[in-house]
Amino acid sequence: MTQGLLPLKTQKGGSALSGANKLTMSSQLLTVERLALKYQSGNGETEALKNISFSVSEGEYISIVGPSGCGKSTLLSIIAGLLEPTAGRVLLDGLPVDPASGGIGYMLQRDNLLEWRSIYKNVLLGLEIQGKLTEESREYAITLLKNYGLYEFRDKYPAQLSGGMRQRAALIRTLATRPRLLLLDEAFSALDYQTRLSVTDDVYRILRKENKTTLMVTHDIPESISMSDRVLILSRRPAVIQSVCETTFSDDRTPLRCRGDSRFSTYFNFIWKELDVHE
Repeated sequence: MTQGLLPLKTQKGGSALSGANKLTMSSQLLTVERLALKYQSGNGETEALKNISFSVSEGEYISIVGPSGCGKSTLLSIIAGLLEPTAGRVLLDGLPVDPASGGIGYMLQRDNLLEWRSIYKNVLLGLEIQGKLTEESREYAITLLKNYGLYEFRDKYPAQLSGGMRQRAALIRTLATRPRLLLLDEAFSALDYQTRLSVTDDVYRILRKENKTTLMVTHDIPESISMSDRVLILSRRPAVIQSVCETTFSDDRTPLRCRGDSRFSTYFNFIWKELDVHE
């Protein structure tokens, strides 16, 4: 078996919880246990997710890939506490997920910056909504703006920023609330290819420096490999975890460096084959 490549085969409805994570159980931040979702559609009952189980340890970066329409975003919505599963549960720090707790930050495809608010005011928005706008939290927001190159643009408006800078502002807005877990749902797909490569490097550096545990949904295989410690591969609907690809790169990894690593093609070929087999 290639070093760093850990394919975990599961049967339909199987679990990838056991063995999917080499880190100790005590360091687990997120636990997803036997999630299932069925909903009513025009053609009757539709089974979207089936027996999904995995864990994410503190500081890990995990990606989820799968065929279009398999339920990747639906899974993220359940983990965020925005959608009730038919069966199973999601635990954050051993407790059921509570959307009102502020323990989870959620970034979508669009940056959703408010055009009539300055960048600084946009960054404070999450704190305002959660009732956490204090002098200390304002100072932390300013520190984030300074650390990640947006302080001099704090009085500008979103329309005055590039796409990459807008996405960075959206990330800072999310980080300002100090979430334990960050969820990214196709967060870079609205950017052009060149900007996307730059932004993923930028975002990866920020999240590693802030030691943020991250769960990302993406349809971009190279993106999933270059940014993640593990890639969970979902089957077509009803989605189960078919296999897991664990990546091993150097400690000073960045997404761009990973794309040039000799192991990159091995990971890509494995994931591509898994997706092709289960399409």
